[in-house]
Amino acid sequence: MKEITIWHNPKCSKSREAMDILTQNGCDAEVVCYLEEAPNKQSIQKVLKMLGVAPRELMRTKEELYKELHLKEEHEDEALIDAMVQHPKLIERPIIIKGDKAIIGRPSERIEAFLKS
Repeated sequence: MKEITIWHNPKCSKSREAMDILTQNGCDAEVVCYLEEAPNKQSIQKVLKMLGVAPRELMRTKEELYKELHLKEEHEDEALIDAMVQHPKLIERPIIIKGDKAIIGRPSERIEAFLKS
């Protein structure tokens, strides 16, 4: 099992930048292309716990789909998690997981510090 996992979207410049940082730091990461391999509810809940954030903090709130689904008005965490399961495009990226901790790799400077921790 690899030490680092990244939830990656190859079309996202920040996600590609995160991949470059992992490579430059000699990390052999497990790459999860989460738009193709949508995470299940348990995976999202686990990552939320690792991040120590509420579901909305893991969401791309400026995404048009977020607005279309009226998620700003949603106050139930379970409903927000379900929306991410059904529409992984709503998940913020990239997410880097190391052991029992995770970060959202924005800004990218956070990634190197996280790798050294």
